[in-house]
Amino acid sequence: MTTDTEEKMVVLVNGIPASGKSTLTRALAEQFGFPVLTLDSLKEPFMASFAPVDRLRNRQLGCAAYQAIWQVVAQAPTRCIYVIDAWFGFQPKEVLQQGLQQAGVTRVLELWLAITPDEAVARYQARLTDRMPGHPGAEYLPELRKLAETAKPMALGPVLQLNARNPDQAAACAWLQRQLRLPISAQPALSASG
Repeated sequence: MTTDTEEKMVVLVNGIPASGKSTLTRALAEQFGFPVLTLDSLKEPFMASFAPVDRLRNRQLGCAAYQAIWQVVAQAPTRCIYVIDAWFGFQPKEVLQQGLQQAGVTRVLELWLAITPDEAVARYQARLTDRMPGHPGAEYLPELRKLAETAKPMALGPVLQLNARNPDQAAACAWLQRQLRLPISAQPALSASG
C-alpha cells in the first residue's frame, strides 16, 4: 500500500524481546498490506547456516541483519511503507539514525510495546524451547529484567505506546491510519476481535 505523499516512511514496531512485536507486526501487515522486515527473519537463516552460534555471533548477525534492513528500504520506491519489527534499542540510537538516513527515510512512525519486567521474563522463559539455537537462553533472563526496567522508544517521530499485555490492535491501526493520512477508502476493515 502507498500513500499520496512523497515522504519515505517506515513504521517501527519496537519493544524488548518477548514484548509481542511479531504478533502486532503480523496484524498491521494484514490490515494495511504493508511489506514486513524483521530482524529475526533476516538473521535466523544465517544462524542455521553457521551453527552453532554463540551470543557474540548472534549479536554480529543481528548487526548485519540490521544493516540489511536499511539496504532493502533504500532500494524500495519512495512511497513503499515497510513495517519493521526489531528491538531497536540493542544498538545506540545513532546507528538507527544513520540507517534511516542511508535508506532515505524522511518520516518515522513508532509503535512501542511497553512491558513489565515480570511479564517480559515470564514470556521469554515460556518460549525458550521454541527459539532457534543461538538465541540467548535462560541466562539472559536477569539481563532482560533489567532491560525491561529502563527500555524506551526511539522517539524519532510520533510514537504510540501500547500495553504489551493486551495491545489494542484496533487502536494501533486507527493511529496509523491518521498518521499516514490514508484516504477513508483505504482504511482497513477492523475485525470485531480487534
